[in-house]
Amino acid sequence: MSRYLALALGACLWPPAPAHADDDPMRPPVTPIRASKIVLVGDSTTAVQGGWGGAFCDRHVASFLACTNLARGGRSTYNYRAEGSWDIALHEMRAGPFDAVYVLVQFGHNDQPGKPGRSTDLATEYPDNLRRYVADIRAAGAHPVLVTPLTRRQFENGVLIDDLAPWAEATRAVARELDVPLVDLHARSRALVQGMGAVLAMRAAQRPAAPEQVVAAQAGTTIGTPPSAAPAGTTPAPPAAQDNAAAEPMGQAKLAFDYTHLGPEGAALFAAIVADELAQQVPALRRNLIP
Repeated sequence: MSRYLALALGACLWPPAPAHADDDPMRPPVTPIRASKIVLVGDSTTAVQGGWGGAFCDRHVASFLACTNLARGGRSTYNYRAEGSWDIALHEMRAGPFDAVYVLVQFGHNDQPGKPGRSTDLATEYPDNLRRYVADIRAAGAHPVLVTPLTRRQFENGVLIDDLAPWAEATRAVARELDVPLVDLHARSRALVQGMGAVLAMRAAQRPAAPEQVVAAQAGTTIGTPPSAAPAGTTPAPPAAQDNAAAEPMGQAKLAFDYTHLGPEGAALFAAIVADELAQQVPALRRNLIP
């Protein structure tokens, strides 16, 4: 057999190379992946420990929705930027492979008076800081979403003490002014906690309340850490100072009972509210949010 005949015969017997998928008329066209990303920015009530953010990212986003939690305990609209955490968030906003990036911003707790190095003026600094966050997010090509602060769970005579109402309203005003989607977590959480009542709302905390606290709550008025539950040699904090006592200075929340931070039950409860609100306010995210 001649060399040329052998080559020809081999070519006939060798199976043809498969057609490229793009050229195969029998294959349906491949739809490009269109993934989005959520970046969470805020204080300890949004953070992984002590907040709703961890449960939100774990339970309420579908496969094509990435979720990054950059919230940090003890942060306000001022010191989150001043310490450089905002620079990290800006880096996370780069679109990269994502079709769109959404940035949820929740502050207020540490912007309140009495928190050195954190507090901001409610009438000027706080709204100005929120405006600047919105401008930076838009300049980065991402989409801002403002979140009103999660309510605390302190009661007096059976009525929830709504000490964060002014900061929630200031957040709503900036959202209206700048045409930014608003997740009104404060309104939803306030109504829910008031409906739960002082005793049932205690289940949202990181640790169980002391017996004295439960008894006080049953009478309708919450109290701070009672002497029997306070570490030896310390003075129990009054109700007004409970948030400061329950959180490490400029750090994550301690694993202790308080009326601000969230344990697993509380995180699951309020993360579901955020997911529901977000689906309503940002329709583009709805298909990738799990109720």
